[in-house]
Amino acid sequence: MNVDVAVIGGGPAGLTAAIEIASRGGSVVVVDENSTFGGKLLGQLHEEPGGNHWWKGGEIAAKLVEEAKAAGVTLMPQTQVWGLEAGWNVFIADICNRTLPFQNIQAKAVLLATGAVEKPLAMPGWTLPGVMTVGAAQVLTNVYRVKPGKRVVIAGVDVLSLTIARALKLAGVEIAGIVLPGQSDFSEGRSNPLSVLNQLQSMAHLAPNPLLRAGGAFLSSRLGIQLAARFYPNNGVKLWGIPLQLKKALVAIHGEGQVTHAEIASIDSTGQIIPGTSTAVPVDAVCLSGGLTPLGELAATAGCKFVRIDGLSGAVPLHSHTMETTVRNLYVAGNITGVEGAKIAMEQGKVAGTSICRQLGIGQVGEQDMQIAIRRVEETREKSDIQFHMNIKEARTQLQKLWEQNQHLHASY
Repeated sequence: MNVDVAVIGGGPAGLTAAIEIASRGGSVVVVDENSTFGGKLLGQLHEEPGGNHWWKGGEIAAKLVEEAKAAGVTLMPQTQVWGLEAGWNVFIADICNRTLPFQNIQAKAVLLATGAVEKPLAMPGWTLPGVMTVGAAQVLTNVYRVKPGKRVVIAGVDVLSLTIARALKLAGVEIAGIVLPGQSDFSEGRSNPLSVLNQLQSMAHLAPNPLLRAGGAFLSSRLGIQLAARFYPNNGVKLWGIPLQLKKALVAIHGEGQVTHAEIASIDSTGQIIPGTSTAVPVDAVCLSGGLTPLGELAATAGCKFVRIDGLSGAVPLHSHTMETTVRNLYVAGNITGVEGAKIAMEQGKVAGTSICRQLGIGQVGEQDMQIAIRRVEETREKSDIQFHMNIKEARTQLQKLWEQNQHLHASY
């Protein structure tokens, strides 16, 4: 199969880029290992700030798919990319015992929109049936309409766990509580109430009642965070009727062949377990939230240079604001570039699609078109109410500086 562009990943970034390229006259194929296109959009369901609008990711994904089909994009679901060869050859494999008409896709340019993956939280009992990541619980509930359990405890406090907790409650799941994970090599500061309160400060405006929103101002200083960590109620506070317990930690999960209870202990303001405080909380499911990290294996195999910057949630391919990488005609968009929301991923997809068209001479792309698309990303990020990392804007600025330094270094040879 020969196309102008091969897009790997059919989430919000990949689909938006494909629509942009196809609408300008380019031939493009989108490859995704899942049976339904939309990526993380498929499981997203949350109330937007202001309380008068719901973000329904499934509906947005369906609209993008219809737009892609109407533009002439070729969609290849249930197909896995196992290798890239500069030139570009994209090697594919079937994951459902189908006979593919071809074994590789030849493209002039490749866009990697592979997204992000959840990081594990390993602890005693984490391999028991009934233990899953919050992302898995999100897919079960919002995509397949299956409750992950009747009574659930969630370990890990972040944007993802809080929004999914509410979705589970709306689906009729009893949430025994949202607690912190016990300290381990895998918790990465998630067990420290000080760190969690610092993150919650940036999310206070999303709280469901005025008292909790007002608490955000108290958390705006280091002293306020320290006092809040010290005097936070032992039984927690309630969000949407769900106990948020920042002075409790999940230390182990128990059961014989299935989760039966979670071992919860009290912790001090630094996250240290208080001896003799463990209690057994009856649950039939446990959801673990260890955060997200960019999925960049294919970029690595293609020879991209990587950088690790605080604020991007992991190592990312070094790329410009036009989404090009250090490898010619290889582009990135979405959470592979740093974990952010779906709205930003779609705008990045628009930039990548526009940039690729300019590079390949597809349609008529002017500098103004490019700058408008780039500015839309920045405006969307500025207006974003939810951020997965507080330092994302600073990280993006540092990333662009590193790109410019890299370009200057190569130009000097």
